[in-house]
Amino acid sequence: MNTPNESTAENTSAPHRDETGLVAEIEETGRLLARARESVGRVIFGQSHVIDLCLITLLSGGHALLIGVPGLGKTRLVEALGRVLGLQDSRIQFTPDLMPADILGSEVLEETGDGARSFRFIKGPIFCQLLMADEINRASPRTQSALLQAMQEDRVTVAGENYPLPQPFHVLATQNPLEQEGTYPLPEAQLDRFLMEINISYPDDAAERHMMLATTSVSEDQVETVFDGEKLAQAQRLVRKIPVGESIVDAILHIVRAGRPESSDMSVVIENVSWGPGPRASQALMLACRARAARRSSRALGGGCSGVGQASSATPNGVKFCGAH
Repeated sequence: MNTPNESTAENTSAPHRDETGLVAEIEETGRLLARARESVGRVIFGQSHVIDLCLITLLSGGHALLIGVPGLGKTRLVEALGRVLGLQDSRIQFTPDLMPADILGSEVLEETGDGARSFRFIKGPIFCQLLMADEINRASPRTQSALLQAMQEDRVTVAGENYPLPQPFHVLATQNPLEQEGTYPLPEAQLDRFLMEINISYPDDAAERHMMLATTSVSEDQVETVFDGEKLAQAQRLVRKIPVGESIVDAILHIVRAGRPESSDMSVVIENVSWGPGPRASQALMLACRARAARRSSRALGGGCSGVGQASSATPNGVKFCGAH
């Protein structure tokens, strides 16, 4: 039988072991994310910030809307992310005549050898882990809604039957800001299905020079597969375990509530904003903060205070471990 002192020592050491394991998991995830970022950077030039935002979005379990003019590598970026993360990917080119069944799938009537007839569901291209919705604003609102519903619920409903989507499931949609004639801009109420809207700009001089030489030679660099679906799902669960400092929580609340005319003290918001961000914005910022901390953990853990039995939290610059219990 343990004495009271022995029991107390065991109970005290248990949280230390748990925190040590959490630190090790975050460090390993940070190293994998650094490799993934480097691998994507071999084929996507001059867009390191965009790559970071995409990785943060996927690590948060969300979807992203990529906006940029043609020729900036949006399709290539999604393909590279799919290979690096080891996800089953698919691509849909949105057009005005695209129907919901072209995305979700449909039922077909089949006849067996004995003459019996039955319906069989044929899955559409949405049944993948990483879907590229190319030029989403070119499809009709009906088709857009079918995709956005699947993004929210992680399932497809056809003829009253529910079909779960593969997990993890992410959508990286693209939107061309040019030639808006005949397009259907996403309503504000549906834009919040996306965790981030990522604007892709032109590369700088050095990056464009590198791109020009690398992509017109005999051979090109290939990306390295770093994750797979299960590893990414584990990393997403890990992100939700990272504690967040009170200062970060307060900052998120301040940002979100300052965007609402009812609670803001900013004249520009009161005069120009009708409806501010909802609670989903707070949730998205919290997850993105945790994911960014995990992505930067390999750098953040390189210095400062760390060690067994110390508190961990997400800070503006990464994961910080400090303050003994």
